[in-house]
Amino acid sequence: MNSAHASATLAAPAGRAPWSADRVLLWTCVAVPLAGLALFFLYPLATVAWRSLVERDGSIGLGNYAEVFATRGILTATLNSLAMSAATTVASIVLGFAIAYGLDRSCMRGKAIVQLALVLPLLAPSLVQGLGLIFILGRNGLVHRWTGWEIDIYGFWGLLISNVFYALPQAVLILQAALRNMDARYYDAAEVMGASGARQFFDITLPNCRFGLLSAAFVVFVITITDFGNAAVIGGNYRVLATEIYSQVSGQMNFGMGSVVGILLLLPSLISVQIERVASQRQFGSASAGSLRVAPRPSRGRDAAFGAGVLLVAGTIIVTVGTVVFASFMRLWPYRMEWTLKHYDITVSGGYAPLWTSLYLSLAAAGGGVLLLFFLSFGVCRIPRAWAKLVYMVSVLPVGVPGLVLGLAYIFAFNAPGTPLYALYGSAALIALCNFYHYHTQGFLTMMTGMRAVPQALEEAVSSIGGGTLHVLRDAVLPLIAPTVLGVFFFLFMRSMVTLSAVIFLVTPSVSVAPVSVLRLDEAGFVSQAAAYSTLIMLVVGGSLLAMRALIAGATRRRVVQD
Repeated sequence: MNSAHASATLAAPAGRAPWSADRVLLWTCVAVPLAGLALFFLYPLATVAWRSLVERDGSIGLGNYAEVFATRGILTATLNSLAMSAATTVASIVLGFAIAYGLDRSCMRGKAIVQLALVLPLLAPSLVQGLGLIFILGRNGLVHRWTGWEIDIYGFWGLLISNVFYALPQAVLILQAALRNMDARYYDAAEVMGASGARQFFDITLPNCRFGLLSAAFVVFVITITDFGNAAVIGGNYRVLATEIYSQVSGQMNFGMGSVVGILLLLPSLISVQIERVASQRQFGSASAGSLRVAPRPSRGRDAAFGAGVLLVAGTIIVTVGTVVFASFMRLWPYRMEWTLKHYDITVSGGYAPLWTSLYLSLAAAGGGVLLLFFLSFGVCRIPRAWAKLVYMVSVLPVGVPGLVLGLAYIFAFNAPGTPLYALYGSAALIALCNFYHYHTQGFLTMMTGMRAVPQALEEAVSSIGGGTLHVLRDAVLPLIAPTVLGVFFFLFMRSMVTLSAVIFLVTPSVSVAPVSVLRLDEAGFVSQAAAYSTLIMLVVGGSLLAMRALIAGATRRRVVQD
């Protein structure tokens, strides 16, 4: 929506009070979600910053910071986190670019298999990649069982591989978008001038992908430095900041030190997100409206090379995740490879109660979240530009906050007896709120994209026949944005089902969630039951993904028929 349209929408007709019912409704659409952001995001973060200044004797100062920088273990964890994130970023960008290029610029076979492999890591908690590597390469893994080789998969290399598998799908998505953003006319002109394929790659493809590469690099960096699941399962003695926060808070009950480590984890994430945002705008904000999509041409040698390399990576991901599913049906991995369902009879770690809790709190997070995001994006597109920019800036802030830091912030903000907010502590509602605000930015940006695609003429037509803001919402906006609403709903649902880092501090003996149960089962040595629980989570999330695609396809077909 352009500013002229927003101003026209807000202009008070002659004889009508400046604050008409429509204007009140419009500002309510903005004020209510903003109040939620202030209460469930900004306020908890402020408590973390304040708690990092509260020393053990109750005084206020920088003692916790001095203690952190004097503690060799935390400094080691910081350096390890930076090294791990850098290594994962390099590996993910190299592999991700090769996969994206193979999918978008070659005629390689097996693209459906590659797409399946890229979806699998998104269906399960991050620790599933680490669990699969342990089943294959661990002390009781298949490789040791078949060959007798002693492979120490715990530590740096195991964590690196599992992190790459976890981050790779998101890197590929960004790089595919960058490749699709290029104009085929540049390549046509290069061919006319006699440029070889290699020259076109280095002179056109790579330069035009530089911001996409930078954007993907910093997304991977943030994902890696804030991930807890893989580090907890396969990290071994390789200490990173995510596990250090957990150790300080849950193990040593040192909340001041935990807050400082959280601030340390927050800083590189915020810097990375800012760089990624600028890179993303440069990459995708300069596309020409009349650009032509590059169509790949068959090349036997190139297609065979990409097919072999890309399918090898995709096959490794499928085998790693598939081994977790397979192990859940084996009687005693890897010694008694007999089919059984006994591992699905889970009575420890809360049984299946956490799975049902995850299901209904994910539905609550998705349902309530999509309503707040819908009204917020509707209001942002129609309020004055100065206010819209301010609201937009606040709305995208959550993307820079790691899940562990947000979960820790919720402890400080809501575990304060004597305050009204204390009633939420230890409830499934608080976990649902944490999940929603953890992924608030992604949902908001997606909803804004759909909202801006609503034709201005359609809204003006509704207004011209006397329809107010409510009628514009019902008759013009909602029918056209329905596929986007469904997509955001299922995105919030799926991420709430699998997220671990944001909720690890918020579970209680009576209220837990499925990803935490997987972690607890693995820590207790019930690895086959952990595999079974992971399989059930993947089934639920995979089923929701299929339902999302079917519903969006149906909504799109109805929209085409109506048009």
